[in-house]
Amino acid sequence: MQLGMIGLGRMGGNMVRRLMQAGHECVVFDLSPDSVRLLESEGATGATSMDDFVNKLNKPRAAWVMVPAGDPTEKTVLALAERMEAGDVIIDGGNSYFKDDARRAISLREKGINYVDVGTSGGVWGLERGYCLMIGGPQEAVRHLDPIFKTLAPGRGDIPPSPGRENPLSTAEDGYLYCGPSGAGHFVKMVHNGIEYGLMQAYAEGFDIFRNANSKALPEELRYDLNLADIAELWRRGSVVSSWLLDLTASALAENPSLSNYTGYVQDSGEGRWTIFAAIEEAVPADVLTAALYTRFRSRQDHTFAEKVLSAMRQKFGGHIERAAGG
Repeated sequence: MQLGMIGLGRMGGNMVRRLMQAGHECVVFDLSPDSVRLLESEGATGATSMDDFVNKLNKPRAAWVMVPAGDPTEKTVLALAERMEAGDVIIDGGNSYFKDDARRAISLREKGINYVDVGTSGGVWGLERGYCLMIGGPQEAVRHLDPIFKTLAPGRGDIPPSPGRENPLSTAEDGYLYCGPSGAGHFVKMVHNGIEYGLMQAYAEGFDIFRNANSKALPEELRYDLNLADIAELWRRGSVVSSWLLDLTASALAENPSLSNYTGYVQDSGEGRWTIFAAIEEAVPADVLTAALYTRFRSRQDHTFAEKVLSAMRQKFGGHIERAAGG
């Protein structure tokens, strides 16, 4: 199947590679000509402009937008809409706000253009591991794109279905899922990221407690000089708190037990805030997620070891480079 990809950054480029490895045809465009040329050398069809990009797509066209959320995505979607026709599909695979998706879908529907929102999780590891996809939009358009989603997703692998779960019609076991109408995909991804904040914060605080277990403020008989890298490695094996985030933490601690290469300045990319907004609108208490978000705000003023752990996890799973202190 043919797919156009706009945005060839940390995730977009690797998504193209994963698709091409499975035999899909990809047309690519990016503001960086070097990024386009690199993927051309690997078998993609490069485009030199937005017009060139759209002209190289077969009808009905399918264009995946993988650029930063907010104004860059808005401008790219509008530019595509000006050039596309009824029956074409625009896919937003970034981290857009779900209310923006609903608004864009209504606007594009007037032209007969389908808008599909795809919450995409997988970070810089997606080429190897696959991408967990949370999808919203018109069902017919989503069904048309199923070969693309199936290729990008991790697949069933060696993970058995949950005990008692028998739903042959669901693709959840394959790592992708149609969640509902426009905005539903990014709504699910938004809450996913809000939960991620809470999980990361719990690990970070736990390892900060370990690090300070040798404090001179404690009675000498209750001081423990703990090996944090070993504890993280231990927990990866049979522990109830094992997870991919713990795997990444163990890797970071093995590389540098003091995490001195991180400042502790922790950025937030928006989804955590939006999750809290949704909780407020729904009158749902979200104590842990709210506290985790506020900790990231505080991290930009002074830094604890917990925040260095958070920085390490973000760099490991998503390639996120934190700003320098005071930046």
